[in-house]
Amino acid sequence: MTRPVAITFATPEPEQLVAAAGKIAVLAEPGTRLDPAARRIDRAMRGALTRALESAAFGKLEEGQALTLSWPAGLAAEAVVLVRLPRKTDTATARKAGATLGKALGAEGMHLLAASHPRAAEIVLGLSLRAYAFTDHRSRKEADEAEPAPEGPGPVTCLVRDPDAVRAAFAPLSALAEGVFLTRDLVSEPANILTTTEFAARLEGLREIGVEVEVLDEARLRELGMGALLGVGQGSDSPSCVVVMQWRGGEGDETPLALIGKGVVFDTGGISIKPAAGMEDMTMDMGGAGVVAGVMKALALRSARANVVGLVGLVENMPSGNAQRPGDVVRSMKGDTIEVINTDAEGRLVLADVMWYAQERFAPAAMVDLATLTGAIIIALGHENTGVFSNDDAFCADLLKACAAEGEGAWRMPLGKAYDKMLKSDIADMKNVGGRAAGSITAAQFLQRFVREGTAWVHLDIAGTCKTSAETALAPKGASGWGVLSLDRLVRDRFEKDG
Repeated sequence: MTRPVAITFATPEPEQLVAAAGKIAVLAEPGTRLDPAARRIDRAMRGALTRALESAAFGKLEEGQALTLSWPAGLAAEAVVLVRLPRKTDTATARKAGATLGKALGAEGMHLLAASHPRAAEIVLGLSLRAYAFTDHRSRKEADEAEPAPEGPGPVTCLVRDPDAVRAAFAPLSALAEGVFLTRDLVSEPANILTTTEFAARLEGLREIGVEVEVLDEARLRELGMGALLGVGQGSDSPSCVVVMQWRGGEGDETPLALIGKGVVFDTGGISIKPAAGMEDMTMDMGGAGVVAGVMKALALRSARANVVGLVGLVENMPSGNAQRPGDVVRSMKGDTIEVINTDAEGRLVLADVMWYAQERFAPAAMVDLATLTGAIIIALGHENTGVFSNDDAFCADLLKACAAEGEGAWRMPLGKAYDKMLKSDIADMKNVGGRAAGSITAAQFLQRFVREGTAWVHLDIAGTCKTSAETALAPKGASGWGVLSLDRLVRDRFEKDG
């Protein structure tokens, strides 16, 4: 599992900085005076830092970008990273600056001069998120071999005037980073490692931080009538299960927010098998469940004053002699029958049963489901935005506000009765697909049939944002952890109690 960057907070010791190894990061903006520690470094460098600060190259940088001075004379450090960052800056820019430093962080570590910056904690969060690397399955090679496994990032010392205050401000942000890392780790794991059983076992580990965890096995799912979910996993040797995670940080009688995640640990498409090219990416089809797990960890680590329940349906969609067939009819826990037209439209079958169970058992104040549900949402929104669908304008507005505040792209998509006719079946209550047109909308329309009247609900289709082939502002390429920051903020802004 990924280990977070070791962060310590201390007051600046200028003379020690001159002899410090690794890298030294300096925050500055053109036309301003360097703080005392930076001025001591500048003297050791014979004014090179001032000249860089006054250079055209530094002046052309955007806020949050950096100019690197390698092997500076007069210092033991291998580089000085000069970041353009005004004191008056917003959270997103502060995190971007931190991410710039996280990308530059090497094995020898870094001293970050943030003595006078009011957003030092946010800068360190950005650094932590961007320094992430999933290297669990890389073997360390001998020195004479090509491509040795990368060394982990070194420690970071954040030098500030009031270390205790910044340390306290960073504590809840550190909890967020831990939640994001759990999500990224789960999404990055190969399916032969992260089986349904292993996934459930890792979630059971959240008990150590105060999350109540319950695993419903296949026998229990049959008793509950989860025929839609069980049908998806019946072709696999990995047993299907539902994991229920409860965080009780609010009032005892307060109804919880329910978070539901699709957890298809590998999706071949089943009998409606996917093309071979790119199928290896289907290890990320449990991304929704990964986000729910990350949010639950973050809430527990920061002792959120809210009641939240996370439920994930864990299955594997495989072709076999026992696999579900196109044309099969399954009965959901709700009691509706579903004609399975395409076994590769399996995520909605999993979510339908878990969503219904969540409402039956917990009667939640509101419900959010997350799923890498459709390729159609990537066609519509690319990899910049998650597709957002909702039956409640106010709740949806709160979710979109949280996404905007955290810099996680999200865009509302339509729902409407006109799409229902596309799900009409000749032999059952509904089909599981509505055809090629409006594929992401008909998938959401299908899920809405399993939302009880009066329940505020948002569906998040994260197929385009869960894992990307290029780096993002706060993450290297690969698993992004999209949604952990936004859902945590939604809990803080709408569900968490003061005091």
